[in-house]
Amino acid sequence: MANWAGRYFKNSKSGLVLPELAALAAVALLQLVGVPQLERLGLLLFDSYQRAAPRPYEEAPVRIVDIDDESIRRLGQWPWPRTDIADLTKRIADAGAASIAYDIVFSEPDRTSPGRIATHLQRTGSDATALAALRALPDNDATLAAAIANAPVTLGFFLGQDGDGPKVEPKAGLAMAGSSPASAVQRFTSAIEPLPALRDAGAGAGFVSLIGDRDGIVRKIPLIAAQQEQLLPALSLDALRTAQEAGSVIVKSTDASGELGSELGAGATEVVSIKVGQFTVPTTPAGELWMYFTQPHPARTIPAWKILTGALSPTELRTAFDGRIVLIGTGAAGLRDLVATPLQDRELGVMVHTQAIEQMILGRYLVRPDWAIGLERSLLLVLGLVLALLLPRLGAMRGAVLGVVAIGGMMIGSWGAFLRYHYLLDPTYPVIALLLVYIVGTGVTFYREERQRAYIHRAFDRYLSPTLVKRIVDDPGQLELGGEVREMTVLFCDIRRFSSISETMGPQEIIRFLIAFLTPMCDILLARQATIDKFIGDAILAFWNAPLDDPDQHANAARGALEMVAKLEAMNQVMAMQTATPWPPAVQIGIGLNAGPCCVGNMGSAQRLSYSLIGDTVNLASRLEGLTKYYQVPIIIGAALQRDITAFATVPIDRVRVVGRGAAEEIYALLGDEEVAISPAFRRIERMHAEIMAAYWAQQWAEALALINAAAPHAAGFSLAHQHQIIAERITDFQRNPPGNDWDGVFNANEK
Repeated sequence: MANWAGRYFKNSKSGLVLPELAALAAVALLQLVGVPQLERLGLLLFDSYQRAAPRPYEEAPVRIVDIDDESIRRLGQWPWPRTDIADLTKRIADAGAASIAYDIVFSEPDRTSPGRIATHLQRTGSDATALAALRALPDNDATLAAAIANAPVTLGFFLGQDGDGPKVEPKAGLAMAGSSPASAVQRFTSAIEPLPALRDAGAGAGFVSLIGDRDGIVRKIPLIAAQQEQLLPALSLDALRTAQEAGSVIVKSTDASGELGSELGAGATEVVSIKVGQFTVPTTPAGELWMYFTQPHPARTIPAWKILTGALSPTELRTAFDGRIVLIGTGAAGLRDLVATPLQDRELGVMVHTQAIEQMILGRYLVRPDWAIGLERSLLLVLGLVLALLLPRLGAMRGAVLGVVAIGGMMIGSWGAFLRYHYLLDPTYPVIALLLVYIVGTGVTFYREERQRAYIHRAFDRYLSPTLVKRIVDDPGQLELGGEVREMTVLFCDIRRFSSISETMGPQEIIRFLIAFLTPMCDILLARQATIDKFIGDAILAFWNAPLDDPDQHANAARGALEMVAKLEAMNQVMAMQTATPWPPAVQIGIGLNAGPCCVGNMGSAQRLSYSLIGDTVNLASRLEGLTKYYQVPIIIGAALQRDITAFATVPIDRVRVVGRGAAEEIYALLGDEEVAISPAFRRIERMHAEIMAAYWAQQWAEALALINAAAPHAAGFSLAHQHQIIAERITDFQRNPPGNDWDGVFNANEK
């Protein structure tokens, strides 16, 4: 039984790896297909990095002109007349701006133009001369178009998904280094452009659409997008091109550098980088720029009213705008183009475009390297596999330590890569893999251990004491695999004259009698740390020191046997006074105890196993039990056991050669425990009995008989009277037939 259990436990440990590997494979599959909810965890981690270490503000040739609340208060409500916008454009251009980019889409005619006012007044019957004078004045949109034509202006337009709209023609070409990545970038179908006169007058044009991730946070902005297969630049990208007076933007795709698309699948054409003038910008495969935001910095922004009202002198204007890219946006309440970023819940869209241009000019990029996915997948597989293989051996606590160290290492590595190299390495999937492997591993281990505990209880509850069962449950490793040789103590107990007893009872009565007898006997044995091997009819076979070590095995066995005899004496008195359970008068037992080496382990066949023991020690214990009938003493023990319990009350009763065994054995009667051993009565009979046996073995027949007669009054109290009678009968026979000088005092027991 222990042998099979040991193999079961070992196989269970190796089997634990399979569920863990399945969990690891599941996470690897999720990483391969991409789960937005899980990928968002990585994005939130990157957000926390930016909040902890935002991009330090550095002076860059980029400014914002903000049409803020104060500008509206001073100059009137929005929309302003296009002549004011023209004036604003002219003043900034005259101050030496390298590029002026409007994060405003002038898609409708100015309703304050003189011609539109004249048309309105004509419906009210106004004076024709006044109407003609109004129509003779310059159109506001034309005035703005003229101002735009004389300045390096990049106009914004919207891209959308509202059906098919007019196709936008880029102001400058987008040259391809490789195949067109139109299928990889964000795609749109419609557009809202500036008025044709304004669009034609501008030096550049770029889309201003900012689309956040699934949670609405803008972490990346597209530098290029596609409308009906036409690639178009973002406002920030074309403003940078205009400032450099570059002729085109060069888009480098994966097949231009021999790379393979890693996110859209094998063979897909993705964006590698975008070159605008002297700047080469690394992008995501979809042509996006990872935004690396700074904290708010007032020096970037100049209110529009200060320019239009002359609050800034020409010198101050030139200091503010000369050689710079100027983005014009609306920050006034009700006009704001607001987006959420990792650093700000409500950020102006024009600020996002501005910081994108700063990053491109300063070269301060957040980069997700092309090897990042490979590294993350490798970490997932390698660390997950290591934990899966080691967890069954390490256990839950040490496995948790290993997992925490691995997770901590990845987190520190990811944070360090962000700080030092501005790399975005996402440990989300490897961390999830480790957590899931650990949870599955410990969960399955717990389940298996509960099954092991249940198995142990089923296997040993009926054979071991609860204390021993608990020790095995707490540490199944104490069960040795296979048969083993151990120093053990073996007990055989049998009811005397059971055949005669069974003749007086029916089958059901016999069973009830045996249950009444065996239950208290087994309780005593289990309480003394015994393992009950089997019941052979009315007989009990039990042993000590297996499957667990018992350093007190000899004393436990001796006490158990004595307690069984005492318990039976008490039961004979109690059971005689009742009629519910069949109980013969004066039930007696014989117990044989022996100690020595035994082979203990699984016995039986592949179909049915039994945890049992074999060996000469077992055979002799069985023979000793049989001799209790002959000597009529309750307990007989072998010499090996007697040497280990010298403090108990024992006396030698014979030298015998039992059936099936060539060697002779000196056998002893176990008469009591340590208290009995030091009692005066036992000391007296012990001395007298020793003299009897010494005279007997020395063939001093007359002296031995005299000693037996002298000890008779004391022998009956210790169950030695019949043994003395046997010795006396032998002496009488030897007196008639002397055994000879070579007699060794051994009695040949011819019956089992």
